[in-house]
Amino acid sequence: MPLRDRLAAQIAQTGPLTIAQYMTACLHDPQDGYYATRPALGDSGDFITAPLVSQMFGELIGVWAISAWQAMGCPPTVRLVEMGPGDGTLMSDLLRAAKLSPAFLEAADIWLVETSAPLAARQQAKLGGAARWAQTLNEVPGGAPLLLVANELLDCLPVRQFVRTVTGWAEQVVGLGPDGALGFGLVPASAPLPDARDGVVLEQSAAQEALGSTLGERLVRDGGAALLIDYGHDRPGYGDTLQALRRHEKIDPLDCPGEADLTVHADFPSVRAAAEAAGARTALLTQSAFLARLGIGERAEALVRARPDKAPVIGRQLHRLIAGDQMGELFKACCLFSPDWIPPAFEDAE
Repeated sequence: MPLRDRLAAQIAQTGPLTIAQYMTACLHDPQDGYYATRPALGDSGDFITAPLVSQMFGELIGVWAISAWQAMGCPPTVRLVEMGPGDGTLMSDLLRAAKLSPAFLEAADIWLVETSAPLAARQQAKLGGAARWAQTLNEVPGGAPLLLVANELLDCLPVRQFVRTVTGWAEQVVGLGPDGALGFGLVPASAPLPDARDGVVLEQSAAQEALGSTLGERLVRDGGAALLIDYGHDRPGYGDTLQALRRHEKIDPLDCPGEADLTVHADFPSVRAAAEAAGARTALLTQSAFLARLGIGERAEALVRARPDKAPVIGRQLHRLIAGDQMGELFKACCLFSPDWIPPAFEDAE
């Protein structure tokens, strides 16, 4: 039975689904969930991420990781972890850049945290024996400083949506229409929410906050830093950011459950607050500022000198990564770190 029909049967039996429940089913249902069965990255897939735009992205993350390890005093072991590693391109490019520091590679205990079997298979084909795999961060051993990277992970974590109506707050849910089709509806909100004007949508992600808290606790205990790069807002606010992407086009999130990627904007203020409540420190930059501080302009120039025939392509890649009307401003680089140091590139960030 297709996922749409199974969800409809579940709703008919037990009632509407929260947006968070709907997202989780669409993305991770073992039989039909998008990431469980058919994740499609790249130009020929449903969406493209920064590591697939240009090798420069992963290489500069590698430069950042080396610099962070050195700033920590070159510990003999560091857990180099990527969460949500896509097809493995970012880690592959990171490790190629890390060859500049054999001592760093010797210290790095490399882990990839991945819940999607199809993507894990692609990562293993690309990285081979260079890494170990886990399904949760808790499976990655502690006892050593952490250097964690997660690119476009927060946007896949589920949210609940609340709508301010003339009679108060209501929660947006997925229910059934008169014709039996999936549809959005409202039910009374069960928890108190802040005052706001009528019509606004408030998104709350317990999963994003939980990740911030988990990382904060680990960083306080073991030391290190976590770099979270994603599209999202840098201050609290309102808005419906749920979207479905299929073949690089936005579609109705209810159209084809399990057959499209569902995402929301990262809630960086809540992630940072959760990490800080656990005792960690945090800082935030736009992706453009972060990559500029790591030298993306100089790296692009070096690539052009090596391959002048590729200059137009490299220029377009650079524009895509840092331009304000592309990924440069909407995407943010959020760093969570232990309280005894400040990671490279974030020394004066807030």
